[in-house]
Amino acid sequence: MLQTPVISFEKLSKYYGTFQVLKNINLEVAKGERVVICGPSGSGKSTLIRCINRLEAHQEGRLIVDGIEMDDSPATARRVRDRAGMCFQHFNLFPHLTALENCTLSPIFTHKLTRQAAEQRAMDYLARVRMDGFAGKYPSQLSGGQQQRVAIARSLCTEPEVMLFDEPTSALDPESISEVLDVMADLADDGMTMLCVTHEMGFARKVADRVVFMDAGEIVEIADPETFFTSPAHERSARFLQQIINH
Repeated sequence: MLQTPVISFEKLSKYYGTFQVLKNINLEVAKGERVVICGPSGSGKSTLIRCINRLEAHQEGRLIVDGIEMDDSPATARRVRDRAGMCFQHFNLFPHLTALENCTLSPIFTHKLTRQAAEQRAMDYLARVRMDGFAGKYPSQLSGGQQQRVAIARSLCTEPEVMLFDEPTSALDPESISEVLDVMADLADDGMTMLCVTHEMGFARKVADRVVFMDAGEIVEIADPETFFTSPAHERSARFLQQIINH
């Protein structure tokens, strides 16, 4: 058992109609742990982390986030979303708002900060992702990597216990990928609890405490990065790594 799990999946299953997309998932994530989830397309990776903040609802088993058991109540979902920030593949910034305004929305309207306090917090987190010099820019004036860094800052402005990343670099060019991964690595160094779905195996090897490999809705293997990349225990994991490396 891990010490102080901040996220706990217990025999969790999810269905789309009769199709079972997640099968009896058991996983605990400790406070401050960095977990990378990888696997082939359609393996259930994104669905798994989207269950954490109730963007997807599970049908069986239990999911506990920071001591709160997820249920069908909208109030529970709101409490959990306060604790679990999320960055998506597509940045979902409001195009008519500046970077600063995108980052102050939730602190002002959800957390009831004054505008001055919200703007100070936003500037602090924009600086943390190296975007404070772009606070007055609109999303259309920013590159993809810059937009994703603003999206990370926006999530950090709610001061979450956990950061969830759902393939945050898959829509970016190589230079932008490096920018975003560097920011994520900095967050990891600062002790942020992180779950990241990604195909960036270099990032996984460098930053993760554990790698979770999924296939066909199941967790096939959980290992530290060195073990996973040098001597995976399962043939499915080894085949996946070979395909990624030879891609």
